Amino acid sequence: MASKLFVGGIPWKTTEEELRDFFAKVGQVISAIIIKDRATGKSKGFGFVEMSTPEEAKRAVEELNGKELNGRTINVSEARPMKPRDNHR
Repeated sequence: MASKLFVGGIPWKTTEEELRDFFAKVGQVISAIIIKDRATGKSKGFGFVEMSTPEEAKRAVEELNGKELNGRTINVSEARPMKPRDNHR
């Protein structure tokens, strides 16, 4: 398992600091990023957390997937590599 995780179902009011603190309960967090809409700057409700080791990432999936964060159940899974996008629309 890689150390980068996908986190879905993040409440819109959640900050990156809150996301980092939530995952820090199970291991060392390298980064915590919430994806935001370019036009509005508002959260899209998902993000990525990078843990310091694959073992900590596995533990985060096992312990935090399906848990509640700020009133919403989050989904935690191993992040998949980003697919190339066609930017010629």
